[in-house]
Amino acid sequence: MAYSRFILCVTLGALFALPSLEAEPLPSTQPDTVGLSQQRLDRIHTLVQQHIDANEISGAVMLVARKGQIAYVDVQGSMDVDTKQPMTRDSVFRMASMTKPVIGTAIMMLLEEGKVHLNDPISLFIPEFKNQQTAILQEAAREGTPIKFYTVPAVHDITIKDLLTHTSGLSSGPMGQSVVAQEGRRRPEDTLATYLPRVAKSPLEFQPGARWMYSASDGFDVLARVVEIASGQPLNEFLQQRIFAPLAMTETSHWPTTAQEPRLVTAYAFTNGAMVKNQNSMSMSSKVYFAGGGGLVSTADDYAKFAQMLANGGELNGKRLLSPRTVQLMSSVHIPATLPGRTAGEGYGLSVRVIEDAIAGGHRISDGSFGWSGAYGTHFWVDPKEEIIAVMMIQTPIRDMRPEFENAVMQAIIE
Repeated sequence: MAYSRFILCVTLGALFALPSLEAEPLPSTQPDTVGLSQQRLDRIHTLVQQHIDANEISGAVMLVARKGQIAYVDVQGSMDVDTKQPMTRDSVFRMASMTKPVIGTAIMMLLEEGKVHLNDPISLFIPEFKNQQTAILQEAAREGTPIKFYTVPAVHDITIKDLLTHTSGLSSGPMGQSVVAQEGRRRPEDTLATYLPRVAKSPLEFQPGARWMYSASDGFDVLARVVEIASGQPLNEFLQQRIFAPLAMTETSHWPTTAQEPRLVTAYAFTNGAMVKNQNSMSMSSKVYFAGGGGLVSTADDYAKFAQMLANGGELNGKRLLSPRTVQLMSSVHIPATLPGRTAGEGYGLSVRVIEDAIAGGHRISDGSFGWSGAYGTHFWVDPKEEIIAVMMIQTPIRDMRPEFENAVMQAIIE
């Protein structure tokens, strides 16, 4: 039963791994004390088991907190379908694009300090991004022939806000990725400092601000480099000192430790109705290239601390990272759902999607909820209205599980 997985204390293994009580999970409580139904929360267990039985995922760790307390944790399935190694609460997952809100938080911290401004051109920090070109399509790619386009000057240099909101056009499509693709993608020895000037040579997919189009990696990698330049620290040091250590996120970094490696969940693709082991599952992570678009590894409890900090208005356990006004700025609708490229009912904030109109978008979570997902299946959101955070950790990109999880959480609210 799911309630048997309700955990009021850390496991023996976690006690050995964590140096102090500060590194423990968020406080836990019984669901009914925070207005949730245990019986209804158990439906989360059912939906996960359905996907395990369908051979779509190997297992999952699901976490729900309300009013700052964990009310539900469920651990199901295995970390690997071949070895059958049981999934554990402290299993380690590739966060992929759930790295982006962490980078967004770092930018917001520097914004508060006056070291960056939303309308700052990126060229202020990385000169190669000055006077970029924008691609104009001539002929779409066909079998055996490349895409054809010409370029015109960009209407303005892309800004920090353009990158945070995915309206920059940087590496957002085939034209914008063409030059870097010809010159070779990131090399193993590359750092943010050596690779991103090459990215700047690529034309933008569209004029900045004209539409929303996801920049899967390069856009937030550029923001990661801005963090380095503005703070004077390598990104990994900034994240560790300014975010992970204050929040006691002891399991989060750009590369798994030796102790974490046995707990790293196998990543799968879902191809032709079957799970296929991802042979390049650590491509986003590195010991030298500290990506902003992806790359972090973490656990459900660690990422829940980050989400709870945002839910609390920028503070957790007496450690304040951001002011409430800044979290409000970050989670406000900056890009409306009506902008070309966005999804019905879903606006976009500064590194997070924001539910603008839940009814129009067919969502169960409240208007104003914000969060993001990762390419390997992870998903989280913060619901300020209901004081809920929820974290889903899987390692197969089964998109249907996102709204299913959201529905299962929201229907469990009874007061």
